[in-house]
Amino acid sequence: MIEDYEKAKKRGERAVRRAGAEGKYPYLPALDAWLEGLPPLSEEVIGLTEIPLSMIVGTKTVGRQNAFAYNFMPILAPKSEFAIKWSSLYESQLEEGIREPIKVYEYMRRFYVQEGNKRVSVLNFVEASSINAEVVRILPPRTEDRESRLYYEFVEFYRAAPMYEISFSRPGSYRKFAGKLGQDLKTPWPEELLANVKSAYTFFEAAFRKKFREDVSVGDALLVYLDFYPLESIFSESQASLQSRIERLRKEILTERNENSVNLVEDEKQLPEQEESGGLFGILRRTPVYTRENPFRAAFLYDRSPEESSWIYGHELGRNALSDLFEGRVEAVRFDGCDTDAKIRRAIDAAAADQAQMVFTTSQAQMGETLRSAIHYPKMHFLNCSVNLPHHAVRTYFGRMYEAKFLMGALAASLTRTHRIAYCADFPIYGTIAEINAFAIGASLTDPCVRIELHWTGEKTGGWNAEQLSKGVDVLSGPDLIRPNDASRKYGLYRVQEDGSIRNLAVPVCNWGRYYELLIRSCLEGSWNADPLVREDQGLNYWLGISSGVIDVILSRTLSYSSRKLADMLKSSLAAGTLHPFEGELHSQDGIIRTAGDPGLTNEEIITMNWLYENVEGRIPSEKELIPEAIKLMRMSGVQAETVGSEEETI
Repeated sequence: MIEDYEKAKKRGERAVRRAGAEGKYPYLPALDAWLEGLPPLSEEVIGLTEIPLSMIVGTKTVGRQNAFAYNFMPILAPKSEFAIKWSSLYESQLEEGIREPIKVYEYMRRFYVQEGNKRVSVLNFVEASSINAEVVRILPPRTEDRESRLYYEFVEFYRAAPMYEISFSRPGSYRKFAGKLGQDLKTPWPEELLANVKSAYTFFEAAFRKKFREDVSVGDALLVYLDFYPLESIFSESQASLQSRIERLRKEILTERNENSVNLVEDEKQLPEQEESGGLFGILRRTPVYTRENPFRAAFLYDRSPEESSWIYGHELGRNALSDLFEGRVEAVRFDGCDTDAKIRRAIDAAAADQAQMVFTTSQAQMGETLRSAIHYPKMHFLNCSVNLPHHAVRTYFGRMYEAKFLMGALAASLTRTHRIAYCADFPIYGTIAEINAFAIGASLTDPCVRIELHWTGEKTGGWNAEQLSKGVDVLSGPDLIRPNDASRKYGLYRVQEDGSIRNLAVPVCNWGRYYELLIRSCLEGSWNADPLVREDQGLNYWLGISSGVIDVILSRTLSYSSRKLADMLKSSLAAGTLHPFEGELHSQDGIIRTAGDPGLTNEEIITMNWLYENVEGRIPSEKELIPEAIKLMRMSGVQAETVGSEEETI
């Protein structure tokens, strides 16, 4: 069988020449050489398991490093003792297969062979897919770097679901994958499910590789697929049907892969203006003319009624304003009670039957079915009221409410007599933490001694009543709005008077009518698809604030001239962009300096922050402390449970 060794050697020689031409190291990397000089690392014995050959990338020691090219093909002379042993092993593989496991070290999800390099080489030569191995894991130092966070999430995943095949490119994806299968990363998965996942992955990978030439992780693509179809469908569909589905999801998959998967539109000036439509080209791309007789139709899907929810009530005010804003050229209908996927689907089907051009879903909990419907109705425009959810088929929109909270914090601290303010938050999801911190930062500007007492209505033991407040709290930031059928005055910024009465001071508002006007106008003027910010590998998120007239603070007439002047000055500075809440030196509760000056926090850091400012008393609750509605929203929003509410568990 020396002829086969010579064939393998030629492959190795070609690999060496190719590496030389590309300026790469041509031989097997040695793990010991890489780790030399690093502090002692801990080890964990994994034991005997089957590992993918494609993940074996080097050798543990330098001893056999130069006997192979980087692709594990041999390069030593055909008459050497090494070649004879390789050929003998090859014959054994053909006759009965290689059964003796190799020994490898795993480091950062890659394997380095300590014993069995020739077995790996032979199996690579015959194009096998896996090999049995005794695995020892080397655990690197744990840091906050993206690569470290992703790896330690994989370690947690592996302990619950021991499989190496599936990999993702983003932190949070292993947890998201588990949730889609009804599992978590704490409890061992059933053996039957593990077998089904491995088989489904193999089927999916075969179909995916035939449709995608781009550098996209199969795991990332599978995660997107599970947004639309159950795992079992991978077995029930033919390869042709599976490939067709993958092709329809191409832009969603590319968006999942993209490091910058969300493009934020922060100012209405970024919205494209209507282009001149003269000439033949203009005639060809001219948009329909909408009239009272032939209106533009938009559908609004509410999970509750406006009477039940102050959040929905605000959107309803915006919907009602559209008819007057567009003088009857826009017809906006609403669907209440869309709180399950089935109800959302029926409402969207009804809107499609009524030839609606645009659909707004007003809760991020509705995103799942909104996304599936967007793929089903590609000619309709879908938007979901949320922030930082990266999907191409559904654009998202949200208000930079943290600007209003910053202003209210400064106002509250100027009015408190006790240096103590209570703050009511609902759920620890994207955007909410930024609002809390902006309020606290604004308060510290006018009163460096002020303390913010944080309460959560989304906790199982939560609520918002006087019994929960500490002694000395006299100014409170409560829920932003009240329901129409709720007579309570405990909303916005208010003071509890000595006689127990409530004095309202200010309330933050989102002008949804203005927001919906801007979004619908982009369709009426034909600029929706012409938006230069639209890319096939990014989601588009409208994140407008005070400068666009979307966010505002309504002040009580009872406020003094000085208080109103303070608020007006801050609002003008925020609108002009000369003042930003998250610039300058910012300290978190744990004493860490989050930023020490310009340029301040990035948009991504603001949206995804999971720390509290130094003058906040309280903490971010963990998932187990929350009510079911809050848990559902947390899992959709991308907030990582292990980094919320307490220090990460030691792995």
